[in-house]
Amino acid sequence: MEPQRPRPMPRPNVLGGRDPQAVRARVEALEHLLERAFTVPGINRPIGLDAIIGLVPVAGDLVAAAMGSYLIWEGRNLGMSRWQLGRMAGNLAVDTVVGAVPVAGDLFDWMFRSNTRNLRIIRRHLDKHHPIIEQR
Repeated sequence: MEPQRPRPMPRPNVLGGRDPQAVRARVEALEHLLERAFTVPGINRPIGLDAIIGLVPVAGDLVAAAMGSYLIWEGRNLGMSRWQLGRMAGNLAVDTVVGAVPVAGDLFDWMFRSNTRNLRIIRRHLDKHHPIIEQR
């Protein structure tokens, strides 16, 4: 008779879960992909898809804005205030409008990380309203 293995702890349903832990995991993963998924050789500075696809004039910036708006949508689903959602939308709007300027906008995309700023707003909300409770 084979010995029974302990059952693994259930992991939160990251892809479809509505619980705050799953939302936190999703928005952190998207922010990482958009802002710091790759490292620029030589200067060791992280760069993400937001800056890379922003190199494509107009269409790249619109795609990056659509991906960044997902963070705002998740914030709305968490019940964040209009003020917080407005700040997040403002960050994304500045990134999109200034990022659409050729060359200078691409440098701005690289320096002004709107998705990181928006993640910080979401984290503050989650830490205040949905703190992580350690289970033993």
